[in-house]
Amino acid sequence: MKKLNILYTMFFIFCATHTVVAQNQELIRISDSLAMIPPLVNTNPGKKYNAKNLDYGMTIGIERTPGGRIWACWVGGGDNANAFFVLAWSDDEGKKWTKTKVVIDPHDESLPLKRRTIVGQLWTDPLGRLWLFFDQAMTYYDGRSGNWYTLCENPDSENPVWSEPVYLGIGCTLQKPTVMSSGEWVLPVSIWPRSRMDILLEKGWKENPLKGAHPELDAKRGAHLMVSTDQGTTWEFRGMVKYPSPSFDEHLTIEKKDGSWWMTARTGVGIWQSYSTDKGFTWTEPEKYQEHVNSRHFILRLKSGNLLLVRHGMPDEQLKSRSHLRAFISTDDGKTWSGNLLLDERSGVSYPTGFQTPDGYIYISYDHQRTREGDVLMARFTEEDILEGKIISERGDLGMRISKPGRVKKSAANIAARKKNKMKK
Repeated sequence: MKKLNILYTMFFIFCATHTVVAQNQELIRISDSLAMIPPLVNTNPGKKYNAKNLDYGMTIGIERTPGGRIWACWVGGGDNANAFFVLAWSDDEGKKWTKTKVVIDPHDESLPLKRRTIVGQLWTDPLGRLWLFFDQAMTYYDGRSGNWYTLCENPDSENPVWSEPVYLGIGCTLQKPTVMSSGEWVLPVSIWPRSRMDILLEKGWKENPLKGAHPELDAKRGAHLMVSTDQGTTWEFRGMVKYPSPSFDEHLTIEKKDGSWWMTARTGVGIWQSYSTDKGFTWTEPEKYQEHVNSRHFILRLKSGNLLLVRHGMPDEQLKSRSHLRAFISTDDGKTWSGNLLLDERSGVSYPTGFQTPDGYIYISYDHQRTREGDVLMARFTEEDILEGKIISERGDLGMRISKPGRVKKSAANIAARKKNKMKK
């Protein structure tokens, strides 16, 4: 009888486990389908998306149009499954900004899990069209994520028209594409490590309900490139690099003067690099390039032929936190860096990205204390300013505000952060 009871118990455990597994697989199937529904590009977003009604701010991208308009994109909702994109523009070099003009918010309260947009970038292509790359995923990360874009062919208009979203493939893009001398457009795409599925969980969750999703992608997780040979009509994956201690990759690719491609990436152990001599099909074994706090960096080929680097601290410095955002110039293709323009020394500044205007000014956007302050800021300077270590140019300026969320002090994350800080004191 005792043996029979044990068999019954084992049978019930098997049935219960089988049921849970089946339910989990069904949730993953449904989640994958929901993540593939194109979101609305909302060009009439209403007051709820204006800065004064937001409670969070994390920069995504900044870009200039052929007519001189500056577009900026940042995250509202939080660095979590509540995230969505808001965009605004400035027609006076960043002095004044419009109210929110475009929103991508894929949330739907009827869904079984949250659906968010949190990673992307703005880019003006050689034809003058403005691209907004953005991702869409269920929960903070569903093990796959989807990379999309919407295209605006009249970004200087009072009524810009954005295309229906186009699906590129799995992964997400955080850095700008690079136009190579061959005419190829090279887009960085990251497929995040599985460990990203169990961070920033919803309240009460012990683990992500999609935790077992997409094991078939595990061998492909890393820093990829997508390449277009037809000016963005089609894109194809080409090559990848697996970096040590991967975080979010946030990699970018620069064409060296010798024709090789140079990829640098964010890792948990500094900025790492890899090279390709066959246009991105194969890459060298990655190696450390610079010490760096675990955060995004930015490199841009300038009109002078020199390289711009924006990072935290000096090129050989490992800071303990995200502070001291600095700009440097390289005249030898990234071997050495000179100059030192301190853009912002405060704690909690991060995620630099930017562009250079035809007259030589460099624009960099970044954020400050996303949860506590939510500031999205901008700096404007020249190569000469960097080499002098201070602003000497006529229109150079630092700490220009793009946006500040009006309800940031009332957010749950802000209140929790202040309580934590008070307990430390």
